Amino acid sequence: MKEGLHPAYKSVTIKCACGEEYSTMSTKDNIKVDICSKCHPFFTGKQKFVDAGGRVDKFKRKFNLE
Repeated sequence: MKEGLHPAYKSVTIKCACGEEYSTMSTKDNIKVDICSKCHPFFTGKQKFVDAGGRVDKFKRKFNLE
């Protein structure tokens, strides 16, 4: 392989918004994520239902289905 062609591959820490940290190798310096396996609802078993502004109700009002 040619010298100086490939980016430096180094050890980095991935930081989650929940505070969890993971070590891996990457060409990037800092990696921040919003959700990891420690706080994702699929892995924790806790579900958070987010109502997207009452889309069903908005649809019913728009087409007079109520």
